[in-house]
Amino acid sequence: MSAKKQIKKIIKYLTNKHYRDIININTGKYDNLSDEEYIKLAFKVKIGKEVDLENPKSFSEKLQWLKLFDRKPEYVSMVDKYEVKKIVADKIGEEYIIPTLGVWDSFDEIDFSALPDKFVLKCTHDSGGLVICRDKTKFNIESARKKIQKSLKNNYFYNGREWPYKNVKPRIIAEKYMEDEKTGELRDYKFFCFSGEVKLLFVATDRQTAGEEVKFDFFDSSFNHLEIKNGHPNASKKILPPVNFELMKTLAEKLSKDIPHLRVDFYEVNSKVFFGELTFYHFSGLVPFEPNEWDEKIGEWLILPDKKHE
Repeated sequence: MSAKKQIKKIIKYLTNKHYRDIININTGKYDNLSDEEYIKLAFKVKIGKEVDLENPKSFSEKLQWLKLFDRKPEYVSMVDKYEVKKIVADKIGEEYIIPTLGVWDSFDEIDFSALPDKFVLKCTHDSGGLVICRDKTKFNIESARKKIQKSLKNNYFYNGREWPYKNVKPRIIAEKYMEDEKTGELRDYKFFCFSGEVKLLFVATDRQTAGEEVKFDFFDSSFNHLEIKNGHPNASKKILPPVNFELMKTLAEKLSKDIPHLRVDFYEVNSKVFFGELTFYHFSGLVPFEPNEWDEKIGEWLILPDKKHE
């Protein structure tokens, strides 16, 4: 970055409170705030209005309420990318689990000679520690080490006060590389479940397309396309439902039973379904929906529990 651009950024930081708050949130300057204080500040900065925690109505507001007051111990294992596999296998079957090739506490423990030509590395405790190897002869181990070690030091909890992540043990897992022969990618089908019922989903495409931003397309429970944008643009091409759409819905509802809200992610690889992950707080409830009325509509589906779980 040129000196001129650096000076402009410094001036903007000093004179623009909104910009300063965004930078401070993203760089950990507010980590010392209480969960409620942080949530109120982050919501105002990123959503653009005060959060109502006494009488939340929108989906984004209700997710903040759940962060603070729906704290069941089992949620911790459900967001751990290694531990969750056992939970999901017990509920819907081992055949839906992507094979784990290894799990380690540190990068230096990994024996790359024992791994196949293609594999995926990810951290168990965050959302960004992901490294994909499609050809081990061209794999940059030092670049992977740098990314993974940085992720291991990150406590994902502080990014949005998603409390289940606070005590997840940072580890590294290697998984079998998965790619659909027809689409040439690993498409994500993300089901929004409310008290065990699928109401909405979105499909993530172009995730592995070089030079392309990931695309999010939202659909109702009958796979009718909805005019919603949230964080990423829609795809330019029509997206067809997965072959196993109804099976995915059934599995998602089994996994989300008796939980106020849970996003259940699946992949379809060569006409087979594989579990992805469980998410309690989509985008941490801090990315606006376009148009905004969808935030209110989705909020109507989320019935908050009567009792607070400390």
